Amino acid sequence: MQDKDLDDAGRGQLSRRQLVKYAGVGATLAAAGPFVGADPARADEDRRPDDGKDGRGRPGTRSWRAGDHHVHSEYSGDFDTTTNPPTFRKGADAVYPIVTNAIMAKNFGLTWAMCTDHGGPTHSKVNLEQAYPDLLRSRRLVPEVLQFWGMEFDAPALDHHTLMIPRHDDEAKQLFELESRFAKRDPFPADPGRDTEAKMVEFLRVARDMPHKPLVIAHHASRSATGLGVYGQDTPREFRNGNDVAPDVYVGFEGAPGHQAGPLNGGPRGGYGSHPTYGGYDQMTARVGGLWDALLGEGRRWWITATSDSHVHWSRGGADFWPGEYSKTYVLARQDYGDIMDGLRHGRVWVTTGDLITSLDLTASSQGRSAAMGETVTVSRRNRTDVDIEIRFRPPAGTNGNGDRPQVRRVDLIVGRITGPSRDLDADTNPTTSVVARFGPRDWRREGADQVIRHTLRGVETDIYARVRGTSTDEVEPLADGLESPWSDLWFYSNPVFVHLR
Repeated sequence: MQDKDLDDAGRGQLSRRQLVKYAGVGATLAAAGPFVGADPARADEDRRPDDGKDGRGRPGTRSWRAGDHHVHSEYSGDFDTTTNPPTFRKGADAVYPIVTNAIMAKNFGLTWAMCTDHGGPTHSKVNLEQAYPDLLRSRRLVPEVLQFWGMEFDAPALDHHTLMIPRHDDEAKQLFELESRFAKRDPFPADPGRDTEAKMVEFLRVARDMPHKPLVIAHHASRSATGLGVYGQDTPREFRNGNDVAPDVYVGFEGAPGHQAGPLNGGPRGGYGSHPTYGGYDQMTARVGGLWDALLGEGRRWWITATSDSHVHWSRGGADFWPGEYSKTYVLARQDYGDIMDGLRHGRVWVTTGDLITSLDLTASSQGRSAAMGETVTVSRRNRTDVDIEIRFRPPAGTNGNGDRPQVRRVDLIVGRITGPSRDLDADTNPTTSVVARFGPRDWRREGADQVIRHTLRGVETDIYARVRGTSTDEVEPLADGLESPWSDLWFYSNPVFVHLR
């Protein structure tokens, strides 16, 4: 896994020759100067250090760091199964070297990313013996981007999932163990016994008990759905059962799936060919009072993210943007592998498309206590309980990946009750959830670089959660997507803050 060029790179600035060798001419040119329409400097300008309150870290240690946990490389290939063992061929599905993705992630303001290649028969060996050495090389060539190891896991009985491995010396062995034992497409010959919900539950139990706990996040959860609330491979029951088994491992789904550039080449956003996305977001997230709210209403810590699912850039005929070019998942964390994963695990996360905003803070306060995204504020029910909500967001300082300066036209505050576990494992609605307030530009005030909204929830009588979304559009609710440009339909979503009455 050693390379003379890598040793040279580690001692000094990366040369054009090294970039050409490992990433290709196109990525080298992109890294040499800003990509057309990009303003990568804004990523540093727009980070706000954490103030150290509420146990979220020492002053200045945590800030909002943009990333992407679903990126494909040339190791998403195919297999010739006429040979034994099957012969792997790179670049059949996704085409870019791992380091190219890292370079482009850096260019579009990401500070962390994850390589998530498809599996297949005996792919666990390909990951271990071929892809992992390239990841190590990419980490050295592009040290500014924390690059996680993992895969797009062929989840038993389900659609694809992120399987994110913590950074440690045996990370490659850990992924090999999980993929070779549990990925439904890894056995050769095929084993139908791998593709059962019982196998998924077994996988989550093993992952839960590992000393280095991975993260599991569902990809494009409704891509196989045939209607609103008519689900395909991923169902509410499976999410509940998996989260029950491993609540600190199986923690959420993509709110905004990748393949958002599909309409630029005549295809659907997200590759959702049977039932569309809404404002670029999966129906499970976009529908107020829908499945996400049903899970939150049970008190589950279930989070949403946004990813590129990058395979082939739209300018080369694909359906994808580069990592960070359109979708970003922001995590409140130090620039540290462990803290990024801790933020994802505990919901210190918000998401945006098209760089509509570059910072978002949501705080609930009552009786001298407060909590932020992913946290719980506990207050006494003895007195009349008013809860103050503060929404603080920051518009971009520059242009986005399309050369636009998007503007927020409305922000919605969404609140639902927490009533406990549902007896119906297939339930996908929370009738207590609603938009309790809508805010336009006249309702927020500027404080430094931020826009700030304050609202009070009067007489709260039960446990609740609050979450926020905002848009560049005039749509009261996100409409079903057609072939409109994704750049004209931008949304951001927070993860929730919880209020517990005792």
